[in-house]
Amino acid sequence: MSKKDLITKFEEVSLVYRNKIKAKDRPLVKSPQDAYKILTENWDMDQINLVEECKILLLDNKLRLMSIAEISKGGLTETIVDPRIVFSIALKRRANRIILAHNHPSNNVNPSKADIKLTKEFIQIGKLLRIEVVDHLIVTENDFSSMATEYSEDLGL
Repeated sequence: MSKKDLITKFEEVSLVYRNKIKAKDRPLVKSPQDAYKILTENWDMDQINLVEECKILLLDNKLRLMSIAEISKGGLTETIVDPRIVFSIALKRRANRIILAHNHPSNNVNPSKADIKLTKEFIQIGKLLRIEVVDHLIVTENDFSSMATEYSEDLGL
């Protein structure tokens, strides 16, 4: 097989971006409260107290919501949040910023040491990729916590 045949026979990757909602019509996410409202409107409330789940809000450079992505669903006390998945979605969707969010079925809004460690790692990866990690929310049915608000010094925000 010639070099030309090898190149043309393999799968080609192309990037395409289509957003069905005009930028001016997208909701602004200027605060953790805005993010929590959007998340709870888009969370399966029948599952929020059952299994841990992670989602991300993808934002443009003016803090307008571009989309919400479901990252993973896990068990009662954890879910896997792979940075390769999170940032590949952010890159494909042209996000300038992301907000991480996951629920605690226990209804405890305090982050675990693992939550804080994961957030620090994501902030560093985001800096390399020039995709700002704005916040990491822990969501419950009736409440939430914002790591950017409550742990900004620990996280280097």
